Amino acid sequence: MSTTSATTLDSPVLRAITTHTQSENPSSFLALNTGNSVFNLPGVDGVAVYRRTGRYLVQFGGPFAAPGDYGNLLSGLRQYARDEQLHLLSVQLQRPDAEQYREAGFTVNQIGASWAVHLPEFTLRGTRFMQLRNKISRALRNGLTIEELPADEWEEALHTIDSAWLGSKGDHARPLEFLVGQVGGPAQGHRRLFVGSIDGSPVSYISYSPVYGSRSGWMHDLSRRIPGGSPGLMEAINAAAIEKFVTEGVEWLHFGFTPFTGLSEDDELPGSSPSFQWLMHFLWAEGAALYPAQSQLDYKQKWAPHAVLPEYVAFDGPASIAAFAHIFRACNAF
Repeated sequence: MSTTSATTLDSPVLRAITTHTQSENPSSFLALNTGNSVFNLPGVDGVAVYRRTGRYLVQFGGPFAAPGDYGNLLSGLRQYARDEQLHLLSVQLQRPDAEQYREAGFTVNQIGASWAVHLPEFTLRGTRFMQLRNKISRALRNGLTIEELPADEWEEALHTIDSAWLGSKGDHARPLEFLVGQVGGPAQGHRRLFVGSIDGSPVSYISYSPVYGSRSGWMHDLSRRIPGGSPGLMEAINAAAIEKFVTEGVEWLHFGFTPFTGLSEDDELPGSSPSFQWLMHFLWAEGAALYPAQSQLDYKQKWAPHAVLPEYVAFDGPASIAAFAHIFRACNAF
């Protein structure tokens, strides 16, 4: 058994997420975020990615492992957590992961969903997209230009946008980590960056991460903008990226995971916690101060997603609010 960093681009993590795609996790590239730790076992083909916060080990996704080694890696991670006297919980599990965790004795509940557009079917024509087209047109009339740019040549401009965006969130706002993407670092060469500028000054950007598996494509990941500027900046950048992806033959654009959204009784597994299920529905309705799920979903639904993919959380033991809170601690939310 060993634990290492996920930051090096030639690490086993990159090979694992590109090779072992049977769980169909559209966010798997986040496993390469700097700050993650990696668990593996000798002779076992795969890795598990996690962050430690307090007395909790918060795992991202299920094991990225060969089918025959999946259970061994999960058992090894579970034992490692127990040996370290840590509580294990796993977040952003896909349905195939969730079923294996349930069989292993975890308490598994839906925590939200991710959303995806099938680009060969996508069009902005029609009355359904009239408001979206108007926002895009307004941004372009206000002088917005959009380019795909190398992030390493625009670090200062991106930092200026990030600082302004974070400052608009209040004095105690913190940049989220772990379950959101990054710009820069060893993995940047695999991402794509689209930047919007007005009068030559960058004012907004969207970073896209690669998605592997049967719904391969790109994930609309990290997005930032200068507050108070032209409406429609993000919509215009994403539309430009879609146009380019379509010309390249890209099949899917994913919009990533949003907690508390897409909740359905039909997606819950036997043995799920009714009280935790109630909490997820409560946070969808009343939890904007914790996470703005409704506004995030509003943006994603503008693009009329073709696929809604349930995502899950698994507790090694009963579901608990204390454990759930450590997911947000791992994300630097508080």
